[in-house]
Amino acid sequence: MKYMLLIYQAENAIPADKLQGCYDDSAELARQLFAQGKLYSANPLKPPATATSIRPDGAKRIVTDGPFAETRETLAGYYMIEAADLDEAVSIGKQIPGGAFGTVEVRPVHPLENLPAE
Repeated sequence: MKYMLLIYQAENAIPADKLQGCYDDSAELARQLFAQGKLYSANPLKPPATATSIRPDGAKRIVTDGPFAETRETLAGYYMIEAADLDEAVSIGKQIPGGAFGTVEVRPVHPLENLPAE
């Protein structure tokens, strides 16, 4: 089953002197998961100020700069993985280096028929 491991952090939660190490450790975890056939994709995200949001306004859509909502923690990155079950997904989520600076949400992907696959 596919799971999204969503990493939430307060902006600038990782001290500047630890950021590159966190990126390096995250890349190493991604390489390990890929070698095990468990990784589909993983990336950090740019800061919320770089976001563009699209909101409904009746039949139209309004495009605005910035994140959808002001929150204490924002989506900082993700891993899309394959895991046998929730327990395995949680075990992998506990290994995510950025989780030491925020929250890792483990969410099963809802499969839909007739969607293009890798």
